Amino acid sequence: MSGHRIFAMKFSKVYPMYVQKAERKSRTKDEVDEIIRWLTGYTQAGLQKQLDKENDIETFFAQAPAMNPNTSLIKGVVCGIRVEEIDDPLMQKVRYLDKLIDELAKGKAMEKILRQ
Repeated sequence: MSGHRIFAMKFSKVYPMYVQKAERKSRTKDEVDEIIRWLTGYTQAGLQKQLDKENDIETFFAQAPAMNPNTSLIKGVVCGIRVEEIDDPLMQKVRYLDKLIDELAKGKAMEKILRQ
């Protein structure tokens, strides 16, 4: 593992930024939560528990109940890098979440964001 510094960041510090990004574009915290639950398999209570524990991003994804099997359908560019070509599995999960939140902020319908 490369030990990228983002892995050590507390998820509870990144989460409000996702919510703010969505809300600036007239989307909701509930939609952000739905995306996170879809991606990671957390329940709403499980997500809240992770936020309360202030786990780092690496732990947040390591303790995720089950990554959605449709993550392979998430394609596109985040920070100039194609998410489907990222070699580090943890970084790929982080960028998947970034990509989904970007799609939400760009006004995509939830059905498309959740690959349904």
